[in-house]
Amino acid sequence: MMRLVLPALLLLGACTTTAATEQSDARDHARLEKALAGLSAGEPLRCIRRDQFNEIRTFEGTILYVAGRGRIWRNDVTGNCPGLRRGDIVVSKTFGSQYCDGDIIETRAATGGFLSGSCSLSKFTPYTRDEGR
Repeated sequence: MMRLVLPALLLLGACTTTAATEQSDARDHARLEKALAGLSAGEPLRCIRRDQFNEIRTFEGTILYVAGRGRIWRNDVTGNCPGLRRGDIVVSKTFGSQYCDGDIIETRAATGGFLSGSCSLSKFTPYTRDEGR
């Protein structure tokens, strides 16, 4: 009997985890859409200067570099940075005054500081406030 119960419990746990992950992905996507609402995308840029923004917001696979309500740069990272969804600390592996396409970043847990992921930046898509708003 135990041989049947254990696989059933494992399967139930996997289904619950998948459903929770899908709900979390949907919430994260909704947060991202809300952050970009009322803004229009421009032509992607290879680099942005570090002094152009004052806030970083993280989402599953995406980082927003925020200059204010009317100016945001979106970067859809390449690689595995699961810490972005959890809001882990983003650590840049770049030197100089710019972030550029191909630069490596890491995510580190806020408690303990352990490495939670590593990925590279892609092109930066600027979003600006639509005229008339």
